[in-house]
Amino acid sequence: MFKYTPIAHVKTDFKQKFGIPRQSGRVNALGEIVFTPEFNNPDYIRRINEFNYLWLVFDFSLSHKQTPSATVRPPRLGGNERVGVFATRSPFRPNPIGLSCVKLERIQNTDNGKTLIVSGVDLLDGTPIIDIKPYIPSTDCHVDAIGGYADQFTNYKLKVDFPDHLLELVAPDKREVLIDVLSEDPRPSYQNDDRSYGLSFDVYNITFTVKNDTVTVLKVEIEK
Repeated sequence: MFKYTPIAHVKTDFKQKFGIPRQSGRVNALGEIVFTPEFNNPDYIRRINEFNYLWLVFDFSLSHKQTPSATVRPPRLGGNERVGVFATRSPFRPNPIGLSCVKLERIQNTDNGKTLIVSGVDLLDGTPIIDIKPYIPSTDCHVDAIGGYADQFTNYKLKVDFPDHLLELVAPDKREVLIDVLSEDPRPSYQNDDRSYGLSFDVYNITFTVKNDTVTVLKVEIEK
């Protein structure tokens, strides 16, 4: 039996699974990688600043299943068609291990050691990081790669109607990312109706509806 020890955890504005971007890099959301005491040694990240993109190997901590399934229903295929789990990036896998490519923005000095500030994260707040590897363009970038069924959703975006009086309740440095998150259509793809949805982002609870390819924000509540 394999046993992995998390080397770090990531801090993000995504407090629940609903609303997390479906792929890394789709939204310019920031994350802070905080190393565990055992790995909080600057030698572990020596010369990492020479790379501007990193691979994060992480644990799908909320998606552990006792019995793995050979097939899953990708949300972008409407949630009805089953495909092989190894032909998807579903979190429900025989081994709940994920892989994200993020941009290294900077190394930050804190009272508890160095942390990594990264962008393009698609990770739940508190996600355990198993490993970090540099992205190497000469080997990791394949210009002839075929995206399969995922290619049809590459440019999928919704319009966002965020009334000014509600947007003003959101901190200025959070507004652009929040709008991007909403434009990605957080709803399960098999739900296409006028119901209201709730999204938790940072300290904000956002209520919205979707109609005619437009997200309309109805309410913004601030957690206390």
